[in-house]
Amino acid sequence: MSSEQNIITTWLAFTRIHAELSNELDRMLQARHQMTLNEFYVLLFLSETPEKKLRLLELQQLVGLSQSAMSRLSVRMENKSCGVIQRIGYEDDRRGVCAIITDRGEIRLQEILATVNETLEKTFKKSEIDTALKLFVHAKDGLSEQ
Repeated sequence: MSSEQNIITTWLAFTRIHAELSNELDRMLQARHQMTLNEFYVLLFLSETPEKKLRLLELQQLVGLSQSAMSRLSVRMENKSCGVIQRIGYEDDRRGVCAIITDRGEIRLQEILATVNETLEKTFKKSEIDTALKLFVHAKDGLSEQ
């Protein structure tokens, strides 16, 4: 097998594993928390910012959704009976919309993190996770140098 074929085979294996794991996480989150994986990502990304808010455009890029899909998702998350986010106009630009994680969203995120960790730990041994993360960081660094 040539080096090019090996790289492609490795890439395909990675994408298959990623898709399977994403599907499993999504299934577990919906079954236990009535939340999708993308909704989890929104809560996680919002919680990681100092002000607990981001422009929808930034969230869209982080989650990997189109503008219309992000808009629909944020409306659902704000309108769900639990109200895990709030959408507000951006101070600097009234045309822009921000999402803010609510107190209820922070609580739900902590509950959801336990499920995500449990699912990942069932799937991977700790040493495998550490090795995979190191490989991905190394690969990402290589891409950014190009």
